[in-house]
Amino acid sequence: MRVRLISVGSKMPGWVEEGYREYSRRLGADVKLDLVEIALGRRSKGADINRLQEKEAGQMLAAVGSGDLVVTMEIKGKPWSTETLAENMGDWLHSGRNVSLLVGGPEGLHASCLAKADLRWSLSPLTLPHPLVRVVVAEQVYRAWSILHNHPYHK
Repeated sequence: MRVRLISVGSKMPGWVEEGYREYSRRLGADVKLDLVEIALGRRSKGADINRLQEKEAGQMLAAVGSGDLVVTMEIKGKPWSTETLAENMGDWLHSGRNVSLLVGGPEGLHASCLAKADLRWSLSPLTLPHPLVRVVVAEQVYRAWSILHNHPYHK
């Protein structure tokens, strides 16, 4: 199964890239975690934020694989425990579907992304910095995978 983490923002600090890479490389051959970075449009004083969000959303949706299950990462989504994520991953693995996880920019996800969601997942009611979300999602995907494979990481 391929999990695409499609996230607005690029040029992340080294600790973000290192953290993401560490957890994504730990996954077994049955799950591949791919990062797709969408360039953040320039937010200047006179910028048309809606237009920037629309453009970013178009790029995000273009990166979603054909037939992928689309999961939006949003505060108003449903909170999942790690065990719930593991159950969901098990279902996704058995279904043969790939998954695209969408992480928006500073203003969140555009309505067009929300409309494509099959599931809405909230990591926390807190507003998290987008670089941190990448690391947390990668770690949780790895942790869920470790549960499914009875790996001692989760213990």
